[in-house]
Amino acid sequence: MTSTDATAVRSMPAPLGTDPRLPRLANIPAFAEYMSQGWGTPDRTPRVVAGAAAAAGEHRARASEAFRGQTLVIGAGTAPVRSNDTYYDFRPDSDFYWLTGAPIDGAVLVMAPSAAGHDSALYIPAPFYADNPEFFTNAAQGEMWVGSAPDFSDWAEALALPVKPLAELDAGITAAMRPGSATLGAGILPAGLAARHGIDAGAVLGRELSTLRMVKDPWEIAQLREAVDHTVEGFAAVLAEVPTAISGRGERWLQGTFDRHARAYGNGVGYATIVGSGKHAPTLHWVRCDGPVLEDQVLLLDMGVETNSFYTADVTRTFPGSGTFSPIQRQVHDLVEKSHRAGLAQVGPGKYFADFHQACMEVIANGLHDWGLLPVSVDEALSPKGQHHRRYLVCGVGHHLGLDCHDCAQSSYESYQGAAMVPGMVLTVEPGLYFHEHDLTVPPELRGIGVRLEDDIVVTSAGSDVISDALPLDAAGIEAWMKWAQQTPGSR
Repeated sequence: MTSTDATAVRSMPAPLGTDPRLPRLANIPAFAEYMSQGWGTPDRTPRVVAGAAAAAGEHRARASEAFRGQTLVIGAGTAPVRSNDTYYDFRPDSDFYWLTGAPIDGAVLVMAPSAAGHDSALYIPAPFYADNPEFFTNAAQGEMWVGSAPDFSDWAEALALPVKPLAELDAGITAAMRPGSATLGAGILPAGLAARHGIDAGAVLGRELSTLRMVKDPWEIAQLREAVDHTVEGFAAVLAEVPTAISGRGERWLQGTFDRHARAYGNGVGYATIVGSGKHAPTLHWVRCDGPVLEDQVLLLDMGVETNSFYTADVTRTFPGSGTFSPIQRQVHDLVEKSHRAGLAQVGPGKYFADFHQACMEVIANGLHDWGLLPVSVDEALSPKGQHHRRYLVCGVGHHLGLDCHDCAQSSYESYQGAAMVPGMVLTVEPGLYFHEHDLTVPPELRGIGVRLEDDIVVTSAGSDVISDALPLDAAGIEAWMKWAQQTPGSR
């Protein structure tokens, strides 16, 4: 990693810049003059996914209809600092991207009320080219540091949206504001912006954008299908490496395999990859992935590729380390599969979020009762004052999916859990059973077994479409698919 001081730094007692052997390059006129010459123009084509700009235009129209007469300000956010002058990778705020299709660090969208609805403008940090010393001194916007940097006209053409310098943002917001009408903010706004302009950056705009984002258009569904297809391929790549992981490389080898695949075929992973073998399988978010992969234990894989448009898959399957489930492992898997299929049957237009939740839970509660694991009756367990079966399934069993793994989370209860499903919604169903190794309420043979099955489902006018069904659900199918993946590892 190169230092942003643009000079080599050695351990010396004198402050940087006082030793003549460590000059500040920006303070040397001759050097600055020399650096301003002899450069051609690189390819500055903006990185915009095909169809994203048109989809964003439609999304802005939907937001405009919901907030007529109100000024809207939505920020992309910036890359968070990892330490000192190093940063984590930038990913735009999901609401911002949904409205712009622009992966621009530090950008802000302003939607000004107009007779037609809203006039939108995007404000972005100015890139620095060779005619400006910040070309080689600014590690955030200098083209020498960040690579080819599109200018305002490049972005405007690619996004079909007016694009202006971020330095003009304050004036743009002032001109967009309407007397007697609140200015609403969402996303991640620059520090101090809301206070300077009296922007209501509470939950109002973010909640409505979350609600609007629940219904995906055909372009968005295509992005999700692409994410799922690459994720299924990633599952195959991971399974091909299970023997290597068992031989000593462990969970992290499999996590790295999938993460490399996600980076090669998309923007990266949509969330921290979960690889849990043996006693780690019941841990709901086992993202440390620092344990061994055990041949005689189940292996829980919860993984999702995020496309370059930032839409993500979220798929889970549980595999036998040896390739064949033991009788007790299969017993747990079969109950989770039965619960999962009951949940899938309750996804469709006119049905409610609670419908598939309840369907999954009824199967789990009855199964646990049959195994003698419930201290109360099934009815008592399923009652709001019981829920004893949830000891082994304390998490939820599904959520909306889209630009975020847990998509549209800012929406209200009435619009999320309390609303009927409509065509275009995309959800996951993911029941499981999690028997921790130190849970003394279950017999020893169950301790350390964790099983989850998760699919991604599009609600259609006729019912639903499980877009992750290339992965089998039943135990025999999973064993066969695992065998296929390990026999043909070079085919992907």
